[in-house]
Amino acid sequence: MERLALRTRLRPGCEEIYDREHTEIPAELEQAMREHGVRSWRIYRDGLDLFHFVEVEDYAALQAALRDHPADQAWQARMNRLLDGDFDKGSGGLSLVWEMT
Repeated sequence: MERLALRTRLRPGCEEIYDREHTEIPAELEQAMREHGVRSWRIYRDGLDLFHFVEVEDYAALQAALRDHPADQAWQARMNRLLDGDFDKGSGGLSLVWEMT
């Protein structure tokens, strides 16, 4: 099981639109994510910063499986218009700084 922390950032002024549009994702996309190993995906927002916490069997396999999936392509296009730079799913996770064992 992989655990990733990803960060994205909203464009200024897009907070309310993002919150409203991201209350749920399309059922077809959620099903595809689950079928390809996503156990959980939480997003927290602090101002313009979005922090994604993902638990997935294999993140690289998930990326490959969703790359050409029509529901994911449509969703990413819809969300990317609200972000300060596109969400690059291939950028990997944030570096671990400290972890309580």
